[in-house]
Amino acid sequence: AARPGPVGRAHLDAFADVVADFAAGAEVATLPALLDFLETAERAEDGLTPGEVDVAPDRVQVLTVHAAKGLEWEVVAVPHLVGQVFPGRKIGGTWLTSPAELPVALRGDAADLPGLHLPDGGDRKQLEDALKEHSDALDERRLTEERRLFYVALTRSEHVLLASGHRWGAAGDRPREPSEFLVEVAAVHGAEHWAEEPAADAVNPATVEQPTALWPADPLGARADAVHAGSELVRSALRELDELRAARAEAAEPGAQLELLGPRDGSPQEPPEDPEADDPEGWAADVEVLLAERAAARARPTVALPPQLSVTQLVELAADPAGLAARLRRPLPLPPNPHARRGTAFHAWLEQRFGAAQLLDLDELPGAADEGAAPDDALTELQDAFLTSAWADRRPVEIEVPFETVVAGVGVRGRMDAVYVDPDGGFTVVDWKTGALPDETRMPALAVQLAAYRLAWAALAGCAPEQVRAAFHFVRHDVTLRPVDLLDAAGLRELVMSVPVA
Repeated sequence: AARPGPVGRAHLDAFADVVADFAAGAEVATLPALLDFLETAERAEDGLTPGEVDVAPDRVQVLTVHAAKGLEWEVVAVPHLVGQVFPGRKIGGTWLTSPAELPVALRGDAADLPGLHLPDGGDRKQLEDALKEHSDALDERRLTEERRLFYVALTRSEHVLLASGHRWGAAGDRPREPSEFLVEVAAVHGAEHWAEEPAADAVNPATVEQPTALWPADPLGARADAVHAGSELVRSALRELDELRAARAEAAEPGAQLELLGPRDGSPQEPPEDPEADDPEGWAADVEVLLAERAAARARPTVALPPQLSVTQLVELAADPAGLAARLRRPLPLPPNPHARRGTAFHAWLEQRFGAAQLLDLDELPGAADEGAAPDDALTELQDAFLTSAWADRRPVEIEVPFETVVAGVGVRGRMDAVYVDPDGGFTVVDWKTGALPDETRMPALAVQLAAYRLAWAALAGCAPEQVRAAFHFVRHDVTLRPVDLLDAAGLRELVMSVPVA
């Protein structure tokens, strides 16, 4: 969630889809069962589908060829083109020699794999030849897949492609052989440099000449001794000057110190100039203050608006832009909050009451084991208050609805607590609040949350925003607030665009 751009959110959404699919298909959708499923997927199935990769033009990105599929960079380097690396060495053998491999006939891609053809009534030599032919065909198939992967690596470049191998690795006493892929590339395009094969008695230089470095690095480098010597001379001179001043002060007569405050030539001291004499209206002073304020504003660090905001941050933008900027500039984790845990537990209880499947029990929620967590009677009080409210007998059409939209080029994401169908065919989006009633001065900023919910549900339901109402229900006080004049799409864009461009 902290990652800039849409990719971080895409990873979270992909993980949420995995959890949702598990919850829908598992016989027992519990948290331990989910963790077992994820562990099994990582160990037995080589992990889940890789997430999206964002092309960052301002940095060097290191990633696998599989993860680079469909992407393009201006400069691409494909290193480690040596034997048994790319193409990789055969691991585990075929199903004929490794019990961990499935027979070809039992694999889902059997139609694309070479089959095993044993001669009828063949002798041992004929059977061995048939098995070897099948094993060689599987190896050739593996090499073909590696070549396709190498093609993917070569076609990721927009302008510059660098391909390289190495004779010596970081360890080992035998030199590496160049990959057949690298040999083929060099044969077609030529090689800028090709290292000759080492002699038979050559020693790996990486194991003889161990690289060394000083850490942390001294920013002064070779100038360190001279700079430290110079700074010591300055400090010594300052100490001597302080001692000289102290000695003169002790030797001076009692009135000598006062004499230093007056003119040394004995001339009468002129009265100080009146600053208002040349500026009776105070314009010059105002200009100086304004210039100082502008200089201070320029000196303050600017915080660029991130490409994505949560609805909570959108409310902060309306209520306290400076506070939001400070939190964006230096994000800090929030301390454990028993009241937040209580609100989370109440929302989970509502989901269970409305029939939503839950992977987490109340005792497994974040903060449940924190010291000072809300007691059970606090949650019970909220539950009893809701059951006596006007919303207790109404059935929502949707709960916990996630959404993501774009406002003035900034992605806004959130989650609506509940959506109800009104008798007139419209909708009401309700946000449950377990805290105290807000001050009236805070309502305009809080209403921004409902404005975003209203527009998001209108887009999801395919209806006009005028058909969607929005409200806060403060559970403990059994009070439903329906702010009027909620911001429309233009109003939200104006709010986001009110942030000055850095």
